[in-house]
Amino acid sequence: MTVKILKRQFEEALYGQYPSEEIQSFFSILSEKHLGMTRLELTLNSEMILSEAISEKYRTALKRLQTHEPIQYILGETEFYGLQFKVNRHTLIPRPETEELVDWICSEAKTQTPAPCAILDIGTGSGCIAVSLSKNIAGSSVSAIDVSEDALEVAESNASLNNAAIDFFKCDILKEEELPGQYDIIVSNPPYVRSIEKQSMQPNVLNFEPASALFVSDNNPLVFYKKIAGLAKTHLKTNGMLYFEINEYFSEDMVAMLNEFNFKDISVKTDFFGKDRMIKCTKNARA
Repeated sequence: MTVKILKRQFEEALYGQYPSEEIQSFFSILSEKHLGMTRLELTLNSEMILSEAISEKYRTALKRLQTHEPIQYILGETEFYGLQFKVNRHTLIPRPETEELVDWICSEAKTQTPAPCAILDIGTGSGCIAVSLSKNIAGSSVSAIDVSEDALEVAESNASLNNAAIDFFKCDILKEEELPGQYDIIVSNPPYVRSIEKQSMQPNVLNFEPASALFVSDNNPLVFYKKIAGLAKTHLKTNGMLYFEINEYFSEDMVAMLNEFNFKDISVKTDFFGKDRMIKCTKNARA
C-alpha cells in the first residue's frame, strides 16, 4: 500500500468524527513517529510503498482514534515545554496552558527566587511541571507528590528520560498535615473541573483521562486549593511563592481565599485564550 492510498483510507475512516485539519494532524503525527517523515516529505513521497507492519500500525491507531482515544495515549508520549514525556491513562495529557504556568514560574524565578531554590509540585501526574522546572531553573531542587502510584511511576520514568533529579513522594494531599520540607516555590495544577462542566467536555477527555485528576464536587470546588494554601502557609519560606493553575470561573474566589490565608501580592494571569487560568501569591512575612 502506498502512502497516498493509506492517507485517503485514513481520512475517509475518520470523516465526520473529527475536523479535517485534525485528521491531517493525526496522520502527520503518526507518520513522523512511524516513518520519521514530515508533512512535506509525505507529500513528496506519496507513492512510496509501505510495509504491512507499518500499515498495521496506522490501522491500529485508526481504530483507537475512532473511539476518540487521545493521540498522545496512542503514541504513549507527548511534548511539553520543549521536552518529551511519556503519558498513559494514569496521567493527564499536559496542556498548553500548563506550559504557560511553567513559563511564568521560570521567568520570575530568574529575578525573584534565590539559588539554590527548593520547589514542590503537588499533584505531579506525568511530572511535566516538576521536570520542566528542574531543567529550566538553575540551582533548583525539586520534589513532587501525587496520590497515584501509577502516575508516580510515569513521572519517575519521565524524570529519568529527561535526566532530571527529582524526589518523588506518594501522598494524599487532602489527608496530609505536613509537607516533606520547606520551599521557595510551591506549584499545583490540582483537580478543578466541576461535575456540571462535564457536559461541555469532549469524549477524548471524559472517556480516557483520569477523572480523579480532573474533577471536584460542585459544592466544594476549591477543596484542593484551600488545603494546599493552608499547608503552604507553614511550608513556604518567607516571601516564598505559591502558584496554581485554576478554573477560569473561580479566579475571584481564589483571590478572596488567598487573602483570607494572608498571602500578599496576589496576581491572576490569563492564558492565550484570554481566560483566567493562573494565579500566584507570596507568603506574607507576618503569616
